[in-house]
Amino acid sequence: MAQTIKRGGGQGVRRAAAARTTRRKVQTARKQTGSLFDSVMAWMPFSEDTLHKIVMAVILAVAAAIVWTVAVMAGVPALASEQAALIASDAGFKVSHLEVRGVNRMNEQKIYEKVLGQNDRAMTTLDLAGLRDELNAISWVKDARVSRKLPDTLVIDIVERSPHAVLRKPDRLVLIDDTGTELETVKPDRAKGMLVLNGLGVGQRVQDLSRLLEVAPALKPQVSEAEWVGNRRWNLTFKTGQVLALPEGDDKSSGALLSFARMDGVNRLIGGKVAAFDMRAPDRIYMRVPGHAEEMAEEKRAAAQAKAQARRIAAAANADEG
Repeated sequence: MAQTIKRGGGQGVRRAAAARTTRRKVQTARKQTGSLFDSVMAWMPFSEDTLHKIVMAVILAVAAAIVWTVAVMAGVPALASEQAALIASDAGFKVSHLEVRGVNRMNEQKIYEKVLGQNDRAMTTLDLAGLRDELNAISWVKDARVSRKLPDTLVIDIVERSPHAVLRKPDRLVLIDDTGTELETVKPDRAKGMLVLNGLGVGQRVQDLSRLLEVAPALKPQVSEAEWVGNRRWNLTFKTGQVLALPEGDDKSSGALLSFARMDGVNRLIGGKVAAFDMRAPDRIYMRVPGHAEEMAEEKRAAAQAKAQARRIAAAANADEG
């Protein structure tokens, strides 16, 4: 009996063989991949479950960042913040009272103006750092601290600058502290008894003057005025009206002032007849006495007149003898 062999059967055998070969390759690849993954996991200090949690956390964080970015671009956080501030204000959490401490000399109204000038006075969103910077910009304020006292009080602690001297300007007198910071304009009656400074650029030399006067503590309270001359040296005026001219240079001026203090301790120069002392020369002191020049000139005239009279008498006597 004849048999018929279909040609398609050969192709089925080949496909089956190819499929088996592919499965073996896949199994081999899986084994190799699994071995590599197992090696990496063995090297890492955490388990596979922990790794899965980390991956999920990263994915969630990235998703949250994307959502937040979209929200910011849409203005959602700003709107939420504004709404929260309104709710807080309606609930009484709004600056309604000020507690100001440490103010003795300055005008306290300036502090109220700074606080009341804030656009946002809700306690929850008030910019304390920005307000502090504004308060520190006031001339009298050396330092300021701002804090909240819920529900509606703002506490402001002020460290004031201390008046040190009066700066004489062409058109006014200005109160300054020991660093030369200008505080406010003052009238002449308020400047009485205070050290007066004048001269171009003297406001930047206040601390230099303080160090100079510390050299002679006994003279310091007797100095009523200090002039910075030619941007190079000092003239000191005492309460007696007498003037002391000092040389250029910090060391030379300090040495001259110390020498003058010693001479004053022995000879009582301050309060005497001398109107001005000039110590600009390194090895001597020049003193000017009011009227002394006129007296000397008068003495010279009298001596000249006496000599002329003597010559006339001698000439008359010679004529009589002849």
